[in-house]
Amino acid sequence: MVKSYPGADGTSTHAVRGLDLDVLEGETFAFLGPNGAGKSTTLALLCALTRPTAGRATVAGADVLGRPDQVRSRVGMLFQHSALDPDLTAEQNLYIHARLYGLSRRHTRRRVTETLETVALADRRRSLVRTLSGGMRRRLELARGLLHAPRVLFLDEPTTGLDPHARAQVWEHLRVLRDRQGSTLFVTTHYLEEAEHCDRLGIIDHGRLVAQGTPAAMKAAIGDDRVALRTGDDAAARQVVARTVPPGRTVTLDTEGVSVRLPDGSAWIPRLCAALAAHGVAVHAASAAPPTLDDVFFHHTGRSIHAAAAPRTPTVPLADPPASATEEAP
Repeated sequence: MVKSYPGADGTSTHAVRGLDLDVLEGETFAFLGPNGAGKSTTLALLCALTRPTAGRATVAGADVLGRPDQVRSRVGMLFQHSALDPDLTAEQNLYIHARLYGLSRRHTRRRVTETLETVALADRRRSLVRTLSGGMRRRLELARGLLHAPRVLFLDEPTTGLDPHARAQVWEHLRVLRDRQGSTLFVTTHYLEEAEHCDRLGIIDHGRLVAQGTPAAMKAAIGDDRVALRTGDDAAARQVVARTVPPGRTVTLDTEGVSVRLPDGSAWIPRLCAALAAHGVAVHAASAAPPTLDDVFFHHTGRSIHAAAAPRTPTVPLADPPASATEEAP
């Protein structure tokens, strides 16, 4: 799929560039990437909230171009920013959402009770949303997305802004949902620890899918351990390490010290320490660690997922505005 937006200067901004992706039924798939990578735009395309500029997609057995209403009826969506009405109770928010999806009054009452119990909020059903904690609100939004029993649940940065305890609670409820209902979960995130717990993940960068696979397989593909050294003279240490390790190894120097990727990194530490000592360089700390998902991201994109300088994609509406519109949809 491709999604482009016209710019003021006549050029086009490509939010999604030729995305080719398969997600299996019943799996938890993580879309990993920094802010501005194209994650939210991809979700808008897959939920039939906006039309692709080129290409096509099938979600829950329905074509996003030919059967957008079927797509929207078969999927649930947890938006990055809250869409709850703070002046209504938890129960009222769910009731309105269920009725908008066409559920009967009787079915709605039953589903509201079931979903509130699923996310452990049954005792807060009559509480105003504004009185709920951030974690409770996120769980309520999860309940709302489950009301019509979607085959696929899309979650856009579901735990952004939550403390570690609330984040863990949300993921526990997601795991229960998948195990009990067999739902397919499609999660966008920039939290590496969340991606670790998913069945498969895809890395998106500047609107392109640059890699996909299981977390274990993607880390194994990197192969070598990262050996890190903090010394009394890191600049001199870099030169010594470069002469000691096999040719072709890249030795990096940053604010945290000297690092190099090597097979069986732990076995290299004594050798490197001895070489540094022989050149009068004191070693303050040494470690060897297997590849992480951040290493995987760096390998495929050339930068850390947490790089502060990562460029951002211009903000775009989730739905295409009518031809006569002069402003973006909110």
